[in-house]
Amino acid sequence: MTGKIKAVIVEDMARAKELLKADLLEYCPQVQLIGEASSVVSGAKLLRKEKPDLIFLDIMLGDGTGFDLLEIFPQLEAKVIFVTAHEEHAIQAFRYAAIDYLLKPINTDDLIAAVMRVTHQLGYSNESLSLLKNAMQYPDRLPQRISLSNQEKISVVDIAQIIRCESDGNNTRVFLNSGEKIFVTKTLKQYEELLTQHQFIRTHQSHLINTVFIKEYNRADGGYILLKDGQHIPVSVRKKRVIMDYLEGIR
Repeated sequence: MTGKIKAVIVEDMARAKELLKADLLEYCPQVQLIGEASSVVSGAKLLRKEKPDLIFLDIMLGDGTGFDLLEIFPQLEAKVIFVTAHEEHAIQAFRYAAIDYLLKPINTDDLIAAVMRVTHQLGYSNESLSLLKNAMQYPDRLPQRISLSNQEKISVVDIAQIIRCESDGNNTRVFLNSGEKIFVTKTLKQYEELLTQHQFIRTHQSHLINTVFIKEYNRADGGYILLKDGQHIPVSVRKKRVIMDYLEGIR
């Protein structure tokens, strides 16, 4: 984006809306607020009238949800930062979907960071939005898909198809069973926090593997994991005991 970021707020709590407006004015001078709404209906009218670059969208609105509003505009080009008061399961849902969010009450540092990110990243895909919606609706179900995004594209993949993740500085390379490799602008630690629930294990500071694809553990050369695709994955000295305990536990 170049120049001012034209933004709208769709929020049904007057106090929350006023606080967000004040914070944007004080901390995000690159954002130009061009409209506000408080419901799905008024939000739809606003989006038909204006063409914002960015929408601050509350998930729970008086006459529906933020998802309902987005479904009215399937070709919407604006980027979205969701605003939510739901903390526990919401955080996990947003991480799986790789969609930006802010928790109420909004922390100004988080707001500044979210606005900075949204100027450099893609918006959302319909698949990512569907993943987020399902994860929010069924918080007790562990999501089986994950959204992988970078500055070029957003890919939603089955977690069971991920063989391994490899650190590349502050980024990550994800290797799929199909042979595809996806470069993602998130750290390996962020994926470790999500994928350990899906039988993934960290073998090394640079490697996170899906244990389903382990063929054998070889003690040679300091110890390494041989995966079913033929890749040798190193095991650090610090992780060796963890790996051995895991392998012994599944025999």
